[in-house]
Order: sequence, then C-alpha cells, then structure tokens
Amino acid sequence: MHATPARQRLTLIAGNTSNRLAVFARDVHKGLTASPKQLPCCYFYDGEGALLFEEICAVPEYYLTRAEREILEARADELISRFSVPPMLVELGSGSAAKTRLLIDTFLKRHGSLRYVPIDICRVMLEQSSLQLLEEYPQLEIRAIAAEYHEGLRHLQGLGAGPRLILWLGSNVGNFHRPEAVRFLHEVQDTMAAGDALLLGIDLRKERAVLERAYDDSQGITADFNLNLLDRINRELGGHFDRDAFRHRAIYNDELGRIEMYLVSKIDQQVPIDNLDLRVALSAGEAIHTENSYKYSFAEIESLAAASGFQITSQWLDERRQFSVALLAPGKS
Repeated sequence: MHATPARQRLTLIAGNTSNRLAVFARDVHKGLTASPKQLPCCYFYDGEGALLFEEICAVPEYYLTRAEREILEARADELISRFSVPPMLVELGSGSAAKTRLLIDTFLKRHGSLRYVPIDICRVMLEQSSLQLLEEYPQLEIRAIAAEYHEGLRHLQGLGAGPRLILWLGSNVGNFHRPEAVRFLHEVQDTMAAGDALLLGIDLRKERAVLERAYDDSQGITADFNLNLLDRINRELGGHFDRDAFRHRAIYNDELGRIEMYLVSKIDQQVPIDNLDLRVALSAGEAIHTENSYKYSFAEIESLAAASGFQITSQWLDERRQFSVALLAPGKS
C-alpha cells in the first residue's frame, strides 16, 4: 500500500494578504514618526528574517532553544500519555517546527496518525517546513495557516471537534507586553474546549549578562536579524536605509524584566522612504526600538495563567532551570 504523496496531505490556507503591504506601510509610517521611534517586531519574519532566526537558535549564546528542546525530549512521553485519543496538534508561530518534531514523532509512535495545524506569518517557511515533515512522516496530515496569530486563531473554528493540544513555544509570549499577553491568552482560551490543553514555553528571569549575550551573540547573527528590518523596508517600501549607518543594541531592563532591542543611528542622517512619501530624520545615537522580550519569574507565570483563565496542570524546567514549559488547561477566569 503506497503512502499518499506529501503535497496531497498538505492543505495551505493563506490569510488575508491583500492589505498586508498596506498594513506594513501604515505601521512603519506610524512607528518612524513617533517619539521615540519604534518598529513592530512581527515584521522581522519575512523570508530572510525567518532564516536568520533559525541561525540564531543555533548560536552558543542563545540558550532558549536548547533548554526548551531538553524539556520536550525529557517530557514528550509523559505529555502525550495524557491524551487517550490523538489530539489535533496546533502550533502558534511554528517556524521550522524543529522542536515540534519531538512531539510529532512521539504522537505517531503512540497513536499511528496525527493532524498538525501550524500557524506562521512567513508563508515560505511554513510551506517548506510542512512539506519536509510530510516527507518524513507518511501518517501525518497538515493543515497549514499562513497568517498572524489573531487571524490564525479565527481559522481554527472550522477545523472540527476533538481534543486539541495548542503549542506556543520559544517564549514567543515574551514579545507581548504583560497585559497584552493576558489578553491574547484569553483569545486562545476562547478557541478551546474541555479536554484541550495549551503547552506554553516561557523564558525565566536570570542574570543580565546571560540574557544580553543571548540577544547580542558574538557572531553578529542577531544584529543581522535586527538590521534586516531596515532591508525589508528598503525592499518593500522603497526605503533608502544604509545598514552600515546603524548598530544593533540589546539591553536588559531589570525593572521591567525584559530584553529591549534597538537599531541605533551612528550618524545624523535623513532617510527617504519613497512609497511613504516620508523622510526619516535621525540624530547620531538616536534609537529605533524594535523588540521587547519579557522574562518571567515563577510567580509571574502563575499570575499570567490565572489572569488569563488557565490552570497550570504541570510545569517542567531544564536542568539549569533557565526555561519553563507549562501545560495549561482552560479554567475559570
């Protein structure tokens, strides 16, 4: 009996792309005319940015991916034994799905089949990773959704009943301001039913030096990732940014418990963006804020879960206690 070809087991749903460039243009205009200047971190992930992020995950200083993978390797059997029937596996911000393979492999060994629903803003990365998974796993079916989080969640409504395990890994929750994280997790909970669960990966508070090295690696890959945001504006909006006129900066704000990333102008300059009919004035030393990455204490994780209407049913740490993976069940708000 021949396995169904990979392409036939992939359904790819493209989100609303008709106005995506217009929204990008609006957000760039708003951010670069604000005081202080800022750009949303969601725009890191075009094709080039997604590839650079995969490289970041492999650098020695970026412990997050290794710590989370260590937890998933150690706990996959325990996690999956909690489901008597194979759940639909949904992943927010799936990227290359490298760590997710651990769970997919364990699910298939236990249940024989699995439906995987990755949601990612980068369609190129989403399609490539989905096809690679389908080539490796003949029993796998994938319904991929190329969209940002909020739109992706809306697509889940039509995917049928049955238990769901929703993955939100990589400490992506850290890109949300803390109140925004609560609101978004409420939105996730609205898609869930009794018997569903959320697996949430969160980076923990730790020493400043460890955190700052993780976001400013010695190979300069995180710097390239940050600077690619300017390249994207050049490519898509007719910008004239010279990346050599900027430097990457990552600092830990201990009071707020977050890494802050910036692009800092090295010189006084004025940068035209043709498609926006805008000229951006920057003084030497002026910074464009591009990302926050919040870190959590154990008490803050408990507060986040409770405030968003979840109950923590299990929580696992890596050996160095740098990272947390928590299994959450929808409870009462």
